[in-house]
Amino acid sequence: MNRRNFLRTTAIATSFALPAWSRAAAPATSAAFAPHPENGWRIFELTTRVEPAASGPTSVWVPLPSVSDADWIRPMGNLWRGNAPTMNVVSDAEYGASMLHAEWPDADQAVLEIVSRFATRDRAVDLSRPGAVRPLPDADRALYTRATALIPTDGIVLDTATEIVGRARSDEDKARAIYEWVVDNTFRNPQTRGCGLGDVRAMLEAGDLSGKCADLNALYVGLARAAGLPARDVYGLRVANSRFGYKSLGKSGDVSKAQHCRAEVWLDRFGWVPVDPADVRKVALEEPPGQLAIDDAKVVAARKTLFGAWEMNWLGYNFAHDVRLPGSRGPAVPFLMYPQGESAGRRFDSLDPSAFRYTLTATEISAA
Repeated sequence: MNRRNFLRTTAIATSFALPAWSRAAAPATSAAFAPHPENGWRIFELTTRVEPAASGPTSVWVPLPSVSDADWIRPMGNLWRGNAPTMNVVSDAEYGASMLHAEWPDADQAVLEIVSRFATRDRAVDLSRPGAVRPLPDADRALYTRATALIPTDGIVLDTATEIVGRARSDEDKARAIYEWVVDNTFRNPQTRGCGLGDVRAMLEAGDLSGKCADLNALYVGLARAAGLPARDVYGLRVANSRFGYKSLGKSGDVSKAQHCRAEVWLDRFGWVPVDPADVRKVALEEPPGQLAIDDAKVVAARKTLFGAWEMNWLGYNFAHDVRLPGSRGPAVPFLMYPQGESAGRRFDSLDPSAFRYTLTATEISAA
């Protein structure tokens, strides 16, 4: 697909006059989208449209694909346009989370549209075959073992992690023990707003180990860090239906409410290993016919797969915690997985797309 056709087929349907597309590609010096990766990868476009009807000065921050790994995910660039006088790509200094920041002096007729293109490939680590892995840099080890505002590594979190890992000595055994414990002791709560908050200490102190992905996978990350294992949340978005028969583990088209947080743990013989105990619990709750037992064949298969593998019908935005939105005077957000906005000092409800007035639409495109 050439750039001329792309611009013609993705024009914004609006009565407002908008300027031409601006762009930031990977690499940043490119004038358009980066070339298609080699065959075997899936290529997606995500369109984010924001119309934050508000009076007075208004800002929005839209997360952009920032996770990049040559083996399984490759951002290919972003195009955007809108009627904001100021539209800039900014980033979180600590984690490198990229976002588009737009500002309007008055947002009564504000409109912004961003198209991000990225490529993914299903990810799996063969845990029976250790490879040659470069050591994790000291700075990364420190970053991904430290506490965050909602993920402490002391007190009840440390006590719980110590009890879980018991006499396990290898990092692999510890990581596996924590994964199995989270799967066995948590459950998905469909009443939780959005993806949850990820307040690990509160969950453990209350004895309420329920929630959604940002809760259950944050619990994994917190317990792993408390046990001395580098671990991190990966905040992202489902962008396609599952090709492996799991109706609960995919979403295509309108993905405005399809945000999904995953997790990774660092194992010295394998590098970053993908895990997702929260999706095991999602399968148990939501996979037809619903309310499956933990020993149901579908749940067992998901449990086995999701320690070491991810189906990449999913976009990874970033790893960021406690994000201070550049230019905002408001509080930090626990993580950046949803569009954020504020007007006259009031933060919009990012979990309510209809009130905030944003839509996310995912499309798989041909690599030909």
